[in-house]
Amino acid sequence: MTRLILASQSPARTKLLREAGIQHDILVSDVDEDAVQAHYGVTDAHDTALLLARAKAEAVAALPEAEGALVIGCDSVFEFDGESHGKPYTAEVARERMLRMSGSKGVLHTGHWLVDCRDTAADVDEDEPADGTGATVGSVSSAEVHFVEMTADDIDAYIATGEPLHCAGSFTIDGLGGAFIRKVDGDPHAVVGLSISTLRELLVHANVGITELWDAHE
Repeated sequence: MTRLILASQSPARTKLLREAGIQHDILVSDVDEDAVQAHYGVTDAHDTALLLARAKAEAVAALPEAEGALVIGCDSVFEFDGESHGKPYTAEVARERMLRMSGSKGVLHTGHWLVDCRDTAADVDEDEPADGTGATVGSVSSAEVHFVEMTADDIDAYIATGEPLHCAGSFTIDGLGGAFIRKVDGDPHAVVGLSISTLRELLVHANVGITELWDAHE
């Protein structure tokens, strides 16, 4: 069976894959996101999401544990008022952002990068079939997120839970933050952090159908 590795420690992403019936292992990259962005210069939110997803996928693909597997890396960046917002990390930054976001809208970009680490024809004995394609491909899935009007008390209570501090844009849709999202235009899975339909499209480049990854025991 084809093995998929998720290059992310995000509980939301692994939960999404699990609920979609997709078997996977988790192998976290040690990518310094700030260093990657500094190396490539300032880019927009869309390109930053793809850049970081690629860096994470390629870092994990280079590990011995990834041999013979497909690796998917993801990263999400929130675009609001022409600015790129990653994780706020502090309550002060989260509060400032959420006060501006209240009653407004922004675009959540989730970059995906797939690396095929399986053997290719050049890597194996001629008598052995090779499944690997050498594919290394990416795509971005985006969705427009509309927020309700949030009171200062709402924002403080939400921040006090700690949930928004480690989420791109300072919110989630699949947790407590869902109470403050009025609607989503686009792929809702992109807002969670991994688009299943985008993953399916990328797998085509590795000659793998997404149904091959379904866990028959789920």
